[in-house]
Amino acid sequence: MSLPLSKNCARTGSFDLQVTDDPEACRSVYSATGLGDLMRGQLAAALIVSVLGSTTVSAANDFPYGQTLAFSVYRNGQEIGRHTLSFEQDGANRVVTVAINLAVKAMGVIAYRYVHADKEVWNGDALQALDSQTDDNGKKYKVHVQRAANGLAVDREAPAEAINASTADQGMQPPLIEHELLPADILPTSHWNIAQLKRSVLLNTQYGTQARVQVTPMGREPIKTATGATIEATRYHYTGDIRMDQWFDDRGRWVKGMFAAPDGSTIDYVLQE
Repeated sequence: MSLPLSKNCARTGSFDLQVTDDPEACRSVYSATGLGDLMRGQLAAALIVSVLGSTTVSAANDFPYGQTLAFSVYRNGQEIGRHTLSFEQDGANRVVTVAINLAVKAMGVIAYRYVHADKEVWNGDALQALDSQTDDNGKKYKVHVQRAANGLAVDREAPAEAINASTADQGMQPPLIEHELLPADILPTSHWNIAQLKRSVLLNTQYGTQARVQVTPMGREPIKTATGATIEATRYHYTGDIRMDQWFDDRGRWVKGMFAAPDGSTIDYVLQE
C-alpha cells in the first residue's frame, strides 16, 4: 500500500594462534614466562568468544522490530480497520508480511473496502522478492518482484477498466500486465523501513510502479499509542507521488502515520502498544 532494514554495522576481530611440537617449548609453560604466555593464550581465546558472541548479539539487536507491528486505522476519528506487519527470520533471509483490511461504512453499510496483502523477502538490506495483492473497492491489482542479475524484475497486473461499448464488442478491457526492470536498490512503500526516508524513488507495492517522493523532517513530537503511552518520535512529511506524514521513534521503528484520503477525510494510524 502506498500509504522497510536492518542496520548491521558490527565489526569482528581476529587473533593469530601459534602451536608448536617442541617439547622444550611445551615445558616452558610451567615457568613464570611460560605461565604468562598460557594465561595470555587463554585470555585471547576468551576474547574470541566474547567478540564473536557480542557481534552476533549486536547484529541481531540492530533490527528494531519484534515479531509484529500493528496499527489501528481511523478515519476522522472513527476506527475503520487494522494494518499489521510480521517479521520472521528464514535462514539468511528475513520475511516481512503485511496485511491491511479497511472498511468504511455509511448508514451501517460498507461503502468502501480496501484489502492489501504483501510478502517481502530480504537478505540484509537488499529486497530479494515481493508479492502483493490488492482489492481497492473491487479493483484488483497484483505485483510480483524478483531480484535479477541487473536489477529487480517487476510484473504488475492492473484491473480491467470499463470502456465505451461502442468502441469494443465486449465493453471491457482485459487486465493490463506489464513488465519492467527497476534499480536493484529500490525500496518498497511498505513503510516499516526507515531507510526509505533517504530515497527519492520508491516502489509502490500496490501498483508495482515507481513513486517519486520528497521527504522533509519536521522535528520531534510525542505520539500516543493505543494504550495511552507516550513515545518520542521524529515526524517526516512526504510530498510528490506519496503524500503523508510518518513518525519514527529513536529505535528506528515506524510508530505513527497520517494522510488525507481522496475524499478529504483524515486517516490516522495509531500504534497498538
